[in-house]
Amino acid sequence: MKKPLLIRPAVFVKLRNLQPSARAECWDALLRLTENFGQPHLHSGLSIRKLGRTIFECRGTQDLRILFLNLEDCLEIVLIGNHDDVQRELKKRR
Repeated sequence: MKKPLLIRPAVFVKLRNLQPSARAECWDALLRLTENFGQPHLHSGLSIRKLGRTIFECRGTQDLRILFLNLEDCLEIVLIGNHDDVQRELKKRR
């Protein structure tokens, strides 16, 4: 089942400030996420991992991760950042 993306404004700012190659990789990952989420045999290329009841991460680039929520009607992109950024965000949610 294909779900639309809801991208938070701070994520757009982060994307705009990335180097062009990293920006392109992250956009590619976001597009593939909409196509592949919910189809586990296709997840391997994005390294999708479940981190909580509704929170997941996938690989944006070798160093960047995309943190997102699996909501009923969409996938909400909350963060693009490195491993430490993801850990900080998860701690805020506990």
